[in-house]
Amino acid sequence: MGSGILVIDKPHGPTSHDVVARVRRSLGVRRIGHAGTLDPMATGVLVLAVGEATKLVPWLVAQDKAYDATIALGVETDTLDVQGRVVRCVPLSPELRAVLSRSGSTYLAPELRAALQAERIRNAQVPPAFSAVKRNGERAYALARRGSPNVLDPRDVHVLGIELLASSSDPPSIRLALVASKGYYVRALARDLAAALCTVGHLTALRRTRSGCFVQEEAVGVEATPEELWSRVHPLPLVAKRLLPLAELTDIGVRDARHGRSVRPGDIAVSAHGPSAWLDRQGELVAIGQIDETGHGKVMRGFV
Repeated sequence: MGSGILVIDKPHGPTSHDVVARVRRSLGVRRIGHAGTLDPMATGVLVLAVGEATKLVPWLVAQDKAYDATIALGVETDTLDVQGRVVRCVPLSPELRAVLSRSGSTYLAPELRAALQAERIRNAQVPPAFSAVKRNGERAYALARRGSPNVLDPRDVHVLGIELLASSSDPPSIRLALVASKGYYVRALARDLAAALCTVGHLTALRRTRSGCFVQEEAVGVEATPEELWSRVHPLPLVAKRLLPLAELTDIGVRDARHGRSVRPGDIAVSAHGPSAWLDRQGELVAIGQIDETGHGKVMRGFV
């Protein structure tokens, strides 16, 4: 049975877990994981790791992600998205409506430019109350559903890019292109950007266009046949080459790495610091590892 990365174009409606379950049934493979949850309302790139590729998930999850997001202004929901219950309405001022009507991809009103710039320099974000973040050992969304007080601690995040694609005053909304780090909640962006504009907001549409090095053009629909899904699985060596720096092992180095032993400096050729993908002379993935202070290679994940 094969291993590798499958890029799915997640449809609107199912959870990420639902998509994984469907692909498991279709491929007949139990060992499948995903690299970064998408909410049920969201669509787009969902990276699935099949078989041995599940060992790559920590590196896949750590990569930045790109989104196309639409935010409605003037209405807040408890989940910060369109599937939640309306909890607050703040009528937009004539001035803000004017900002939205005259801003677009070719012109950005100063008020909106300042709000976007504040998000660009953000280094901490409070997750939504309805999220999978744990508080005192329990998921935040479980506490929120019971009505328990639920103010989460800020988490370190980074915004690598945010640009206005379109805005409208009727209905009041903003559409953005966003690139953000691991752990960033686009639903929280809807809350925070609206607050910067002196109103409230919620997310009405979200599409992930890229997850790390995998883009939407590579994605296949979840309804594809098993044969088509298998044909779109990226093999482990090719994934490793896209994901991490490479190192080549000698035959002795391969033997040591296969047994989880330290690889001597003369048996590994690597130029990068930090984790790297170790390949044998035939280009097959042997392990993910890194070089220690003595120059020896230490195995972090081994592959069959």
